[in-house]
Amino acid sequence: MKQPTIRDVAERAGVSKSLVSLVLRGSDQVRPEKRDAVLRAVRELGYRPNAAARTLSERRSRTVGVLLHDLRNPWFVELLDGMNPPLREAGLHMLLSDARLGRRAGHDLAEPFLDLGVDGLVVVGTLPDPAGLARVAERLPVVVAGAREPVLPDVDMVAGDDEQGARLVTEHLIGLGHRRIAHIGGHGAVGELRRRGYTSALAAHGLDPVVERGDLTEEGGYRATVRLIARAERPTAVFAVNDMTAVGALSAAAELGLSVPRDISVAGYDNTGISRLRHVWLTTVDNAGHEVGRRAARCLLDRFEGRAGTSRVRLTTPALETRGTTGRPPGSFRD
Repeated sequence: MKQPTIRDVAERAGVSKSLVSLVLRGSDQVRPEKRDAVLRAVRELGYRPNAAARTLSERRSRTVGVLLHDLRNPWFVELLDGMNPPLREAGLHMLLSDARLGRRAGHDLAEPFLDLGVDGLVVVGTLPDPAGLARVAERLPVVVAGAREPVLPDVDMVAGDDEQGARLVTEHLIGLGHRRIAHIGGHGAVGELRRRGYTSALAAHGLDPVVERGDLTEEGGYRATVRLIARAERPTAVFAVNDMTAVGALSAAAELGLSVPRDISVAGYDNTGISRLRHVWLTTVDNAGHEVGRRAARCLLDRFEGRAGTSRVRLTTPALETRGTTGRPPGSFRD
């Protein structure tokens, strides 16, 4: 069956093709009765604009590339959920790509978006190749979301205040009476900021840090917690760099016969959907993922409209979410 064309819509509505184009672009220069006639003809004919033709005529694809550090990270879902509404309202659609898969295949991470003709790029999480991203940023607007690197000219950065969030959760554990608090760390600038917040909170109370290396995964959290529990002086609390790492810590504690939080407290970071599951109910830091996504979209739209200048760093305010995995240290309970 032949697809209806813009000419068919114009004939059905009794108007010119140029007027139909104005209506489809949302122009306010069309009289209401003419607009209603065009929209009625569109519905009756089942007309759908040709995206490729529109791209050629407008010299815009109306698409935004979104390059995710790792599609498996549940916090990124919260961020994307915040990013999508402002972009959709502006008539833009997201094209997603998983950087982890691209790295495995040895592909360029950001440059393929140039071939697709996207109008802009949002990089979610930390990428290992800032030079490649810099090349892309020279040709189209770029925003980094949920990360603090790389720092590039004319590239906006939107993230949570990781150092402050780590201080919040560490102070929470200290306030419960814990004195042996371990941290399962991450990598990159975000990992360093969370580690810094943890160590500064301990130092303010005269306490020593204990840091185990992690890789931001559940398995990495499990292995690090096994090592921590095997120490001669076992920590009474573990602050994990993210919620996935904390879930691994919970698994390790259970397998080693420890009760959470009676024998050991566990806290995460990001307030992902996993942390809110009733059988997990994890104490964590809300890193305002939805707001990070919304602000990242707004930064990109500002650059499209020429309202942005040099690089900007925008931080959201973290909040502690106290749930069932943290409590007083062993010996503080009364049976």
